[in-house]
Amino acid sequence: MNVTTTANAPRERRAATLVMACVGVFVAYLPVTTVSVSLPAIQRALHASTAELSWVTDAFVLPMAALILTAGVLGDVHGRKKVLQGGLVLSGLGALIALCARSIEVLWVGQAVAGLGAAALLPSTLALISHAVPDPRERGRFVGLWATALMGALAVGPLIAGVILDHVAWRWTYLLPIPASLVAVVAAARLVTDSRAPGSRRLDWPGQITAMVTITALVYGVIEGGAASFTEGRVVVALVLAAVSAVGFVVVERRSDSPMLDLSLFRSPAFAAATLVAMICFLGLIGVFFALSLYFGMVQQLSTLEAAVRMILVTLAAILVSQPAARLMHRWSPRVLITGGLLVTSAALLTLTGLDAHTSYGSLAWRLVLLGVGLGLVITPMTATAVASVPHPLAGMAAAGNNAFRQVGGALGPAVLGAVLSSKALNALPGHLADAGLPAATVRRVGAAVEEGGLGAVAGMNLGPDQGRALGALSEAFLDGLHLCLTIAAVLALVAAAVAAVLLRTPGRGSTAVAESTAVVGSTPVAAEAAHVASSAPAAENAQVTGTG
Repeated sequence: MNVTTTANAPRERRAATLVMACVGVFVAYLPVTTVSVSLPAIQRALHASTAELSWVTDAFVLPMAALILTAGVLGDVHGRKKVLQGGLVLSGLGALIALCARSIEVLWVGQAVAGLGAAALLPSTLALISHAVPDPRERGRFVGLWATALMGALAVGPLIAGVILDHVAWRWTYLLPIPASLVAVVAAARLVTDSRAPGSRRLDWPGQITAMVTITALVYGVIEGGAASFTEGRVVVALVLAAVSAVGFVVVERRSDSPMLDLSLFRSPAFAAATLVAMICFLGLIGVFFALSLYFGMVQQLSTLEAAVRMILVTLAAILVSQPAARLMHRWSPRVLITGGLLVTSAALLTLTGLDAHTSYGSLAWRLVLLGVGLGLVITPMTATAVASVPHPLAGMAAAGNNAFRQVGGALGPAVLGAVLSSKALNALPGHLADAGLPAATVRRVGAAVEEGGLGAVAGMNLGPDQGRALGALSEAFLDGLHLCLTIAAVLALVAAAVAAVLLRTPGRGSTAVAESTAVVGSTPVAAEAAHVASSAPAAENAQVTGTG
Protein backbone atom coordinates (compact mmCIF):
# COMPACT_ATOMS: atom_id res chain seq x y z
CA MET A 1 0.00 0.00 0.00
CA ASN A 2 1.32 3.45 -0.94
CA VAL A 3 1.65 5.96 1.86
CA THR A 4 3.09 9.43 2.26
CA THR A 5 5.70 9.97 4.95
CA THR A 6 8.62 12.23 5.77
CA ALA A 7 12.07 11.56 4.35
CA ASN A 8 13.58 11.56 7.80
CA ALA A 9 12.94 7.83 8.17
CA PRO A 10 13.25 6.03 11.51
CA ARG A 11 16.68 4.75 12.35
CA GLU A 12 15.62 1.16 11.67
CA ARG A 13 14.46 2.12 8.18
CA ARG A 14 17.68 4.03 7.48
CA ALA A 15 19.78 1.11 8.69
CA ALA A 16 17.82 -1.25 6.43
CA THR A 17 18.34 1.09 3.49
CA LEU A 18 22.07 1.19 4.16
CA VAL A 19 22.31 -2.60 4.40
CA MET A 20 20.41 -3.05 1.13
CA ALA A 21 22.52 -0.40 -0.60
CA CYS A 22 25.74 -2.10 0.55
CA VAL A 23 24.49 -5.52 -0.55
CA GLY A 24 23.45 -4.07 -3.90
CA VAL A 25 26.79 -2.47 -4.70
CA PHE A 26 28.68 -5.54 -3.46
CA VAL A 27 26.65 -7.80 -5.77
CA ALA A 28 27.10 -5.33 -8.63
CA TYR A 29 30.88 -5.41 -8.50
CA LEU A 30 31.50 -9.12 -7.89
CA PRO A 31 31.51 -9.96 -11.66
CA VAL A 32 34.28 -7.38 -12.12
CA THR A 33 36.52 -8.61 -9.36
CA THR A 34 36.09 -12.37 -9.67
CA VAL A 35 36.65 -12.42 -13.42
CA SER A 36 39.81 -10.31 -13.18
CA VAL A 37 41.81 -13.25 -11.80
CA SER A 38 39.81 -15.98 -13.55
CA LEU A 39 40.83 -15.04 -17.10
CA PRO A 40 43.60 -17.68 -17.47
CA ALA A 41 41.24 -20.42 -16.28
CA ILE A 42 38.51 -19.18 -18.64
CA GLN A 43 41.00 -19.06 -21.51
CA ARG A 44 42.11 -22.64 -20.91
CA ALA A 45 38.59 -24.01 -20.46
CA LEU A 46 36.94 -22.23 -23.40
CA HIS A 47 40.01 -22.02 -25.69
CA ALA A 48 39.56 -18.26 -25.99
CA SER A 49 41.86 -15.87 -27.80
CA THR A 50 43.14 -12.67 -26.21
CA ALA A 51 40.55 -10.66 -28.15
CA GLU A 52 37.76 -12.94 -26.92
CA LEU A 53 39.02 -12.56 -23.34
CA SER A 54 38.92 -8.78 -23.77
CA TRP A 55 35.20 -9.08 -24.46
CA VAL A 56 34.67 -10.99 -21.19
CA THR A 57 35.63 -7.83 -19.31
CA ASP A 58 34.15 -5.35 -21.76
CA ALA A 59 30.83 -7.17 -22.03
CA PHE A 60 30.28 -6.13 -18.39
CA VAL A 61 31.77 -2.65 -18.52
CA LEU A 62 30.11 -1.49 -21.76
CA PRO A 63 26.47 -1.63 -20.63
CA MET A 64 27.45 -0.19 -17.25
CA ALA A 65 29.21 2.75 -18.91
CA ALA A 66 26.45 3.31 -21.46
CA LEU A 67 23.44 3.01 -19.15
CA ILE A 68 24.49 4.33 -15.73
CA LEU A 69 23.19 7.84 -16.49
CA THR A 70 19.91 6.50 -17.89
CA ALA A 71 19.42 4.23 -14.88
CA GLY A 72 19.66 7.27 -12.63
CA VAL A 73 16.93 9.01 -14.64
CA LEU A 74 14.75 5.88 -14.57
CA GLY A 75 14.98 5.89 -10.78
CA ASP A 76 14.12 9.57 -10.60
CA VAL A 77 11.05 9.08 -12.81
CA HIS A 78 9.73 5.61 -11.92
CA GLY A 79 11.14 5.03 -8.43
CA ARG A 80 14.60 4.11 -7.11
CA LYS A 81 13.35 1.00 -5.29
CA LYS A 82 12.09 -0.50 -8.57
CA VAL A 83 15.42 0.21 -10.26
CA LEU A 84 17.28 -1.34 -7.29
CA GLN A 85 15.19 -4.51 -7.50
CA GLY A 86 15.53 -4.64 -11.26
CA GLY A 87 19.31 -4.29 -10.94
CA LEU A 88 19.46 -7.13 -8.42
CA VAL A 89 17.39 -9.39 -10.70
CA LEU A 90 19.63 -8.60 -13.69
CA SER A 91 22.79 -9.21 -11.63
CA GLY A 92 21.50 -12.60 -10.49
CA LEU A 93 20.32 -13.51 -13.99
CA GLY A 94 23.66 -12.54 -15.51
CA ALA A 95 25.49 -14.68 -12.95
CA LEU A 96 23.16 -17.61 -13.71
CA ILE A 97 23.82 -17.34 -17.45
CA ALA A 98 27.58 -17.21 -16.84
CA LEU A 99 27.34 -20.16 -14.44
CA CYS A 100 25.75 -22.24 -17.18
CA ALA A 101 28.08 -21.02 -19.96
CA ARG A 102 29.74 -23.67 -22.08
CA SER A 103 31.08 -21.22 -24.66
CA ILE A 104 32.75 -17.83 -24.61
CA GLU A 105 29.75 -16.26 -26.37
CA VAL A 106 27.33 -17.34 -23.63
CA LEU A 107 29.74 -15.98 -21.02
CA TRP A 108 29.68 -12.63 -22.83
CA VAL A 109 25.89 -12.62 -22.59
CA GLY A 110 26.01 -13.32 -18.86
CA GLN A 111 28.55 -10.57 -18.28
CA ALA A 112 26.48 -8.11 -20.32
CA VAL A 113 23.30 -8.83 -18.34
CA ALA A 114 25.25 -8.45 -15.08
CA GLY A 115 26.61 -5.14 -16.42
CA LEU A 116 23.05 -3.93 -16.95
CA GLY A 117 22.36 -4.82 -13.34
CA ALA A 118 25.40 -2.89 -12.14
CA ALA A 119 24.31 0.16 -14.16
CA ALA A 120 20.99 0.08 -12.30
CA LEU A 121 22.42 -0.62 -8.85
CA LEU A 122 25.08 2.09 -8.59
CA PRO A 123 22.87 5.21 -8.96
CA SER A 124 19.78 3.70 -7.30
CA THR A 125 21.57 2.66 -4.10
CA LEU A 126 23.11 6.10 -3.67
CA ALA A 127 19.86 7.91 -4.39
CA LEU A 128 18.03 5.76 -1.83
CA ILE A 129 20.62 6.70 0.80
CA SER A 130 20.18 10.37 -0.08
CA HIS A 131 16.42 10.08 0.36
CA ALA A 132 16.59 8.16 3.65
CA VAL A 133 19.22 10.42 5.28
CA PRO A 134 18.62 14.11 4.49
CA ASP A 135 21.26 15.47 6.90
CA PRO A 136 24.50 15.96 4.88
CA ARG A 137 26.90 15.07 7.70
CA GLU A 138 25.04 11.92 8.68
CA ARG A 139 24.55 11.02 5.04
CA GLY A 140 28.30 11.25 4.58
CA ARG A 141 28.85 8.46 7.10
CA PHE A 142 26.29 6.28 5.33
CA VAL A 143 27.87 6.90 1.94
CA GLY A 144 31.28 6.14 3.41
CA LEU A 145 30.01 2.71 4.46
CA TRP A 146 28.48 2.24 0.98
CA ALA A 147 31.83 3.04 -0.60
CA THR A 148 33.55 0.63 1.78
CA ALA A 149 31.21 -2.14 0.58
CA LEU A 150 32.16 -1.33 -3.00
CA MET A 151 35.86 -1.44 -2.22
CA GLY A 152 35.25 -4.60 -0.20
CA ALA A 153 33.94 -6.29 -3.34
CA LEU A 154 37.04 -5.16 -5.21
CA ALA A 155 39.25 -6.56 -2.45
CA VAL A 156 37.63 -9.88 -1.57
CA GLY A 157 36.28 -10.82 -5.01
CA PRO A 158 39.63 -12.09 -6.31
CA LEU A 159 40.18 -14.05 -3.09
CA ILE A 160 36.74 -15.67 -3.40
CA ALA A 161 37.53 -16.61 -6.99
CA GLY A 162 40.91 -17.97 -5.96
CA VAL A 163 39.49 -20.25 -3.27
CA ILE A 164 36.75 -21.52 -5.60
CA LEU A 165 39.09 -22.17 -8.52
CA ASP A 166 41.43 -24.16 -6.31
CA HIS A 167 38.65 -26.74 -5.96
CA VAL A 168 36.15 -26.49 -8.84
CA ALA A 169 35.74 -25.03 -12.35
CA TRP A 170 35.82 -21.29 -13.08
CA ARG A 171 32.06 -21.01 -13.69
CA TRP A 172 31.33 -21.61 -9.99
CA THR A 173 32.77 -18.17 -9.23
CA TYR A 174 29.37 -16.90 -10.43
CA LEU A 175 27.38 -18.88 -7.88
CA LEU A 176 27.46 -16.41 -4.95
CA PRO A 177 25.64 -13.48 -6.65
CA ILE A 178 22.62 -15.67 -7.49
CA PRO A 179 21.30 -16.38 -3.96
CA ALA A 180 22.57 -13.00 -2.76
CA SER A 181 20.50 -11.23 -5.43
CA LEU A 182 17.37 -13.28 -4.74
CA VAL A 183 17.52 -12.70 -0.98
CA ALA A 184 18.19 -8.99 -1.52
CA VAL A 185 15.22 -8.59 -3.90
CA VAL A 186 12.86 -10.13 -1.35
CA ALA A 187 14.33 -8.11 1.52
CA ALA A 188 14.18 -4.85 -0.45
CA ALA A 189 10.46 -5.36 -1.08
CA ARG A 190 9.80 -5.12 2.67
CA LEU A 191 12.62 -2.96 3.99
CA VAL A 192 13.33 -0.22 1.42
CA THR A 193 11.18 2.89 1.09
CA ASP A 194 10.68 4.00 -2.50
CA SER A 195 11.36 7.53 -3.70
CA ARG A 196 11.29 9.64 -6.84
CA ALA A 197 12.73 12.99 -7.79
CA PRO A 198 10.35 15.94 -8.12
CA GLY A 199 10.17 17.95 -11.31
CA SER A 200 9.75 17.08 -14.97
CA ARG A 201 12.95 15.15 -15.67
CA ARG A 202 12.52 12.57 -18.44
CA LEU A 203 14.51 10.01 -20.35
CA ASP A 204 16.77 11.26 -23.12
CA TRP A 205 16.40 8.41 -25.63
CA PRO A 206 18.27 10.06 -28.55
CA GLY A 207 21.23 10.77 -26.27
CA GLN A 208 21.09 7.27 -24.80
CA ILE A 209 20.99 5.54 -28.18
CA THR A 210 23.80 7.60 -29.71
CA ALA A 211 25.97 7.10 -26.60
CA MET A 212 25.45 3.32 -26.66
CA VAL A 213 26.24 3.08 -30.37
CA THR A 214 29.37 5.25 -29.96
CA ILE A 215 30.84 3.27 -27.07
CA THR A 216 29.99 -0.18 -28.43
CA ALA A 217 31.19 0.52 -31.98
CA LEU A 218 34.43 2.08 -30.72
CA VAL A 219 35.33 -0.80 -28.42
CA TYR A 220 34.32 -3.38 -31.03
CA GLY A 221 36.47 -1.67 -33.66
CA VAL A 222 39.51 -1.50 -31.36
CA ILE A 223 39.25 -5.13 -30.18
CA GLU A 224 38.60 -6.63 -33.61
CA GLY A 225 41.10 -4.35 -35.32
CA GLY A 226 43.80 -5.42 -32.89
CA ALA A 227 42.92 -9.08 -33.31
CA ALA A 228 42.76 -8.97 -37.13
CA SER A 229 43.47 -5.74 -39.02
CA PHE A 230 42.28 -2.15 -38.81
CA THR A 231 41.81 -2.17 -42.58
CA GLU A 232 39.14 -4.90 -42.52
CA GLY A 233 35.75 -3.73 -43.72
CA ARG A 234 33.84 -4.50 -40.52
CA VAL A 235 36.45 -2.72 -38.40
CA VAL A 236 36.43 0.38 -40.61
CA VAL A 237 32.62 0.43 -40.54
CA ALA A 238 32.60 0.14 -36.72
CA LEU A 239 35.07 3.00 -36.24
CA VAL A 240 33.26 5.24 -38.74
CA LEU A 241 29.95 4.45 -37.01
CA ALA A 242 31.53 5.37 -33.66
CA ALA A 243 32.70 8.73 -35.02
CA VAL A 244 29.32 9.54 -36.62
CA SER A 245 27.44 8.51 -33.47
CA ALA A 246 29.72 10.64 -31.30
CA VAL A 247 28.92 13.69 -33.43
CA GLY A 248 25.23 12.76 -33.23
CA PHE A 249 25.43 12.53 -29.44
CA VAL A 250 26.86 16.04 -29.19
CA VAL A 251 24.19 17.42 -31.51
CA VAL A 252 21.22 15.83 -29.72
CA GLU A 253 22.52 16.69 -26.24
CA ARG A 254 22.94 20.34 -27.20
CA ARG A 255 19.35 20.47 -28.43
CA SER A 256 17.73 18.39 -25.68
CA ASP A 257 15.51 20.04 -23.07
CA SER A 258 16.45 17.25 -20.60
CA PRO A 259 19.94 16.06 -21.63
CA MET A 260 21.45 12.87 -20.29
CA LEU A 261 24.75 14.76 -19.98
CA ASP A 262 24.71 18.56 -19.97
CA LEU A 263 27.62 19.48 -22.25
CA SER A 264 27.96 22.86 -20.54
CA LEU A 265 29.76 20.96 -17.76
CA PHE A 266 32.81 20.83 -20.01
CA ARG A 267 33.06 24.63 -19.97
CA SER A 268 34.70 24.17 -16.57
CA PRO A 269 38.40 23.44 -17.20
CA ALA A 270 38.59 21.59 -13.87
CA PHE A 271 35.67 19.28 -14.74
CA ALA A 272 37.01 18.67 -18.24
CA ALA A 273 40.46 17.87 -16.84
CA ALA A 274 39.14 15.55 -14.12
CA THR A 275 36.97 13.68 -16.64
CA LEU A 276 39.76 13.35 -19.21
CA VAL A 277 42.19 12.22 -16.52
CA ALA A 278 39.66 9.63 -15.30
CA MET A 279 39.25 8.17 -18.79
CA ILE A 280 42.98 8.10 -19.61
CA CYS A 281 43.94 6.76 -16.18
CA PHE A 282 41.44 3.91 -16.21
CA LEU A 283 42.20 3.00 -19.81
CA GLY A 284 45.78 2.33 -18.77
CA LEU A 285 45.10 0.75 -15.40
CA ILE A 286 42.28 -1.64 -16.32
CA GLY A 287 44.28 -2.67 -19.37
CA VAL A 288 47.29 -3.36 -17.14
CA PHE A 289 45.23 -5.46 -14.72
CA PHE A 290 43.96 -7.47 -17.69
CA ALA A 291 47.53 -8.08 -18.90
CA LEU A 292 48.88 -8.87 -15.42
CA SER A 293 46.15 -11.46 -14.84
CA LEU A 294 47.29 -13.29 -17.99
CA TYR A 295 50.94 -12.92 -16.91
CA PHE A 296 50.28 -14.64 -13.60
CA GLY A 297 48.50 -17.52 -15.31
CA MET A 298 50.40 -18.00 -18.59
CA VAL A 299 53.94 -17.04 -17.62
CA GLN A 300 54.30 -17.64 -13.89
CA GLN A 301 51.82 -20.55 -13.88
CA LEU A 302 50.26 -19.36 -10.61
CA SER A 303 46.97 -20.61 -9.24
CA THR A 304 44.05 -18.19 -9.20
CA LEU A 305 44.38 -17.75 -5.43
CA GLU A 306 48.09 -16.97 -5.74
CA ALA A 307 47.30 -14.40 -8.44
CA ALA A 308 44.55 -12.88 -6.27
CA VAL A 309 46.93 -12.48 -3.32
CA ARG A 310 49.17 -10.40 -5.58
CA MET A 311 46.45 -8.32 -7.23
CA ILE A 312 44.82 -7.41 -3.91
CA LEU A 313 47.96 -5.45 -2.96
CA VAL A 314 46.96 -2.69 -5.38
CA THR A 315 43.46 -2.32 -3.92
CA LEU A 316 44.61 -2.42 -0.29
CA ALA A 317 47.31 0.19 -0.90
CA ALA A 318 44.80 2.46 -2.68
CA ILE A 319 42.32 2.19 0.20
CA LEU A 320 44.97 2.97 2.83
CA VAL A 321 46.43 5.93 0.94
CA SER A 322 43.09 7.49 -0.01
CA GLN A 323 42.35 8.36 3.63
CA PRO A 324 45.36 10.66 4.18
CA ALA A 325 44.94 11.91 0.59
CA ALA A 326 41.47 13.22 1.50
CA ARG A 327 42.90 15.04 4.53
CA LEU A 328 45.71 16.52 2.44
CA MET A 329 43.13 18.21 0.22
CA HIS A 330 42.61 20.74 3.00
CA ARG A 331 46.26 21.80 2.61
CA TRP A 332 47.23 21.07 -0.96
CA SER A 333 45.39 21.80 -4.19
CA PRO A 334 43.85 18.89 -6.13
CA ARG A 335 46.25 19.75 -8.95
CA VAL A 336 49.24 18.86 -6.78
CA LEU A 337 47.75 15.60 -5.51
CA ILE A 338 46.43 14.42 -8.89
CA THR A 339 49.59 15.30 -10.79
CA GLY A 340 51.81 13.80 -8.10
CA GLY A 341 49.71 10.62 -7.90
CA LEU A 342 49.85 10.15 -11.66
CA LEU A 343 53.63 10.57 -11.63
CA VAL A 344 53.86 7.89 -8.93
CA THR A 345 51.55 5.67 -11.00
CA SER A 346 53.71 6.14 -14.09
CA ALA A 347 56.86 5.32 -12.12
CA ALA A 348 55.23 2.16 -10.72
CA LEU A 349 54.22 1.01 -14.20
CA LEU A 350 57.76 1.56 -15.48
CA THR A 351 59.18 -0.54 -12.63
CA LEU A 352 56.81 -3.34 -13.65
CA THR A 353 58.54 -3.53 -17.04
CA GLY A 354 61.28 -5.39 -15.17
CA LEU A 355 59.04 -8.42 -14.64
CA ASP A 356 60.15 -11.76 -16.03
CA ALA A 357 59.07 -15.38 -15.69
CA HIS A 358 60.91 -15.78 -12.38
CA THR A 359 60.04 -12.52 -10.58
CA SER A 360 59.54 -13.31 -6.89
CA TYR A 361 56.57 -12.28 -4.77
CA GLY A 362 58.65 -9.79 -2.79
CA SER A 363 60.08 -8.18 -5.92
CA LEU A 364 56.60 -7.86 -7.40
CA ALA A 365 54.85 -6.76 -4.19
CA TRP A 366 56.57 -3.40 -3.73
CA ARG A 367 55.84 -2.50 -7.36
CA LEU A 368 52.14 -3.29 -6.97
CA VAL A 369 51.96 -1.40 -3.66
CA LEU A 370 53.55 1.63 -5.35
CA LEU A 371 50.91 1.41 -8.07
CA GLY A 372 48.18 1.36 -5.42
CA VAL A 373 49.73 4.39 -3.70
CA GLY A 374 49.55 6.34 -6.96
CA LEU A 375 45.91 5.32 -7.42
CA GLY A 376 44.98 6.33 -3.89
CA LEU A 377 46.47 9.78 -4.41
CA VAL A 378 44.55 10.32 -7.66
CA ILE A 379 41.02 8.98 -7.43
CA THR A 380 39.60 10.83 -4.42
CA PRO A 381 40.70 14.34 -5.48
CA MET A 382 39.86 13.54 -9.12
CA THR A 383 36.21 12.77 -8.42
CA ALA A 384 35.92 15.53 -5.82
CA THR A 385 37.28 18.06 -8.32
CA ALA A 386 34.79 16.97 -10.97
CA VAL A 387 31.77 17.61 -8.75
CA ALA A 388 33.12 20.69 -6.95
CA SER A 389 33.92 22.52 -10.18
CA VAL A 390 30.29 22.84 -11.36
CA PRO A 391 27.16 24.48 -9.89
CA HIS A 392 25.64 22.42 -7.10
CA PRO A 393 22.42 21.52 -9.00
CA LEU A 394 24.65 19.78 -11.58
CA ALA A 395 26.81 17.98 -9.02
CA GLY A 396 24.99 14.65 -9.37
CA MET A 397 25.21 14.74 -13.16
CA ALA A 398 28.88 15.72 -12.94
CA ALA A 399 29.65 12.76 -10.69
CA ALA A 400 27.70 10.36 -12.89
CA GLY A 401 29.31 11.79 -16.03
CA ASN A 402 32.79 11.45 -14.55
CA ASN A 403 32.03 7.85 -13.63
CA ALA A 404 30.62 7.11 -17.11
CA PHE A 405 33.76 8.41 -18.84
CA ARG A 406 35.86 6.44 -16.36
CA GLN A 407 33.98 3.29 -17.32
CA VAL A 408 34.51 4.07 -21.00
CA GLY A 409 38.23 4.23 -20.29
CA GLY A 410 37.94 0.96 -18.39
CA ALA A 411 36.23 -0.64 -21.38
CA LEU A 412 38.88 0.62 -23.79
CA GLY A 413 41.71 -0.57 -21.52
CA PRO A 414 41.49 -4.32 -22.22
CA ALA A 415 40.56 -3.54 -25.82
CA VAL A 416 43.56 -1.31 -26.55
CA LEU A 417 46.22 -2.94 -24.41
CA GLY A 418 44.89 -6.43 -25.11
CA ALA A 419 45.29 -5.74 -28.84
CA VAL A 420 48.81 -4.37 -28.28
CA LEU A 421 49.77 -7.37 -26.13
CA SER A 422 48.46 -9.90 -28.62
CA SER A 423 49.99 -8.20 -31.66
CA LYS A 424 53.43 -7.76 -30.11
CA ALA A 425 53.52 -11.29 -28.70
CA LEU A 426 52.42 -12.88 -31.96
CA ASN A 427 55.04 -10.93 -33.91
CA ALA A 428 57.77 -11.89 -31.43
CA LEU A 429 56.85 -15.56 -31.06
CA PRO A 430 58.49 -16.91 -34.28
CA GLY A 431 61.81 -15.35 -33.28
CA HIS A 432 61.68 -16.83 -29.80
CA LEU A 433 60.71 -20.24 -31.19
CA ALA A 434 63.73 -20.09 -33.51
CA ASP A 435 66.01 -19.00 -30.65
CA ALA A 436 64.81 -22.01 -28.64
CA GLY A 437 66.22 -24.32 -31.32
CA LEU A 438 62.92 -26.05 -32.05
CA PRO A 439 62.55 -28.13 -35.22
CA ALA A 440 60.94 -26.38 -38.19
CA ALA A 441 57.96 -28.75 -38.08
CA THR A 442 57.28 -27.86 -34.44
CA VAL A 443 57.57 -24.14 -35.21
CA ARG A 444 55.00 -24.48 -38.00
CA ARG A 445 52.68 -26.52 -35.78
CA VAL A 446 52.85 -23.97 -32.96
CA GLY A 447 52.35 -21.11 -35.39
CA ALA A 448 49.22 -22.75 -36.84
CA ALA A 449 47.80 -23.39 -33.36
CA VAL A 450 48.42 -19.81 -32.25
CA GLU A 451 46.87 -18.40 -35.42
CA GLU A 452 43.72 -20.43 -34.81
CA GLY A 453 43.37 -20.29 -31.02
CA GLY A 454 45.60 -17.47 -29.77
CA LEU A 455 48.57 -17.58 -27.42
CA GLY A 456 46.78 -19.79 -24.90
CA ALA A 457 46.58 -22.61 -27.46
CA VAL A 458 50.27 -23.48 -26.94
CA ALA A 459 49.71 -24.49 -23.32
CA GLY A 460 47.20 -27.14 -24.39
CA MET A 461 49.42 -28.72 -27.04
CA ASN A 462 51.31 -31.97 -26.68
CA LEU A 463 54.72 -31.38 -28.22
CA GLY A 464 56.56 -34.18 -26.49
CA PRO A 465 60.19 -33.33 -25.67
CA ASP A 466 59.78 -29.90 -27.31
CA GLN A 467 57.00 -28.86 -24.91
CA GLY A 468 59.22 -27.11 -22.35
CA ARG A 469 61.12 -25.06 -24.92
CA ALA A 470 57.91 -24.10 -26.74
CA LEU A 471 56.32 -22.86 -23.50
CA GLY A 472 59.52 -20.95 -22.69
CA ALA A 473 59.38 -19.25 -26.10
CA LEU A 474 55.71 -18.43 -25.51
CA SER A 475 56.55 -16.85 -22.14
CA GLU A 476 59.27 -14.71 -23.68
CA ALA A 477 56.94 -13.55 -26.47
CA PHE A 478 54.21 -12.76 -23.92
CA LEU A 479 56.69 -10.76 -21.81
CA ASP A 480 57.61 -8.69 -24.87
CA GLY A 481 53.93 -7.81 -25.25
CA LEU A 482 53.47 -7.19 -21.51
CA HIS A 483 56.45 -4.84 -21.31
CA LEU A 484 55.12 -2.83 -24.25
CA CYS A 485 51.68 -2.61 -22.58
CA LEU A 486 53.21 -1.39 -19.33
CA THR A 487 55.28 1.22 -21.16
CA ILE A 488 52.21 2.51 -23.01
CA ALA A 489 50.23 2.65 -19.74
CA ALA A 490 53.08 4.59 -18.10
CA VAL A 491 53.05 7.08 -20.98
CA LEU A 492 49.27 7.43 -20.66
CA ALA A 493 49.70 8.23 -16.96
CA LEU A 494 52.26 10.90 -17.88
CA VAL A 495 49.85 12.38 -20.43
CA ALA A 496 47.13 12.46 -17.77
CA ALA A 497 49.56 14.16 -15.38
CA ALA A 498 50.30 16.83 -17.99
CA VAL A 499 46.56 17.39 -18.55
CA ALA A 500 46.02 17.76 -14.79
CA ALA A 501 48.98 20.12 -14.38
CA VAL A 502 47.79 22.40 -17.18
CA LEU A 503 43.99 22.42 -16.92
CA LEU A 504 43.63 22.22 -13.15
CA ARG A 505 45.23 25.65 -12.83
CA THR A 506 41.63 26.88 -12.88
CA PRO A 507 40.19 25.43 -9.67
CA GLY A 508 36.48 26.01 -10.38
CA ARG A 509 34.82 26.83 -7.04
CA GLY A 510 38.17 26.70 -5.33
CA SER A 511 40.30 24.19 -3.50
CA THR A 512 38.35 24.77 -0.32
CA ALA A 513 35.17 23.53 -1.98
CA VAL A 514 37.00 20.51 -3.32
CA ALA A 515 38.44 19.74 0.09
CA GLU A 516 35.04 20.08 1.72
CA SER A 517 33.59 17.61 -0.77
CA THR A 518 35.80 14.88 0.69
CA ALA A 519 35.83 15.94 4.32
CA VAL A 520 32.96 13.71 5.35
CA VAL A 521 33.56 10.60 3.28
CA GLY A 522 37.15 10.74 2.11
CA SER A 523 38.00 7.34 3.50
CA THR A 524 37.73 5.52 0.18
CA PRO A 525 38.70 6.34 -3.42
CA VAL A 526 35.08 6.50 -4.58
CA ALA A 527 33.62 8.21 -1.52
CA ALA A 528 33.80 11.80 -2.76
CA GLU A 529 31.99 10.96 -5.96
CA ALA A 530 29.44 8.89 -4.09
CA ALA A 531 28.71 11.69 -1.65
CA HIS A 532 27.86 14.12 -4.41
CA VAL A 533 25.72 11.63 -6.29
CA ALA A 534 23.84 11.01 -3.05
CA SER A 535 23.53 14.71 -2.26
CA SER A 536 22.36 15.82 -5.69
CA ALA A 537 18.65 15.17 -5.19
CA PRO A 538 16.73 18.46 -5.01
CA ALA A 539 15.88 19.65 -1.54
CA ALA A 540 12.18 19.48 -2.37
CA GLU A 541 12.42 15.70 -2.43
CA ASN A 542 12.82 15.65 1.33
CA ALA A 543 9.29 16.93 1.78
CA GLN A 544 7.46 13.71 0.93
CA VAL A 545 8.06 10.31 -0.58
CA THR A 546 6.13 7.35 -1.81
CA GLY A 547 6.70 4.26 0.28
CA THR A 548 5.29 0.84 0.95
CA GLY A 549 3.74 -0.17 4.19
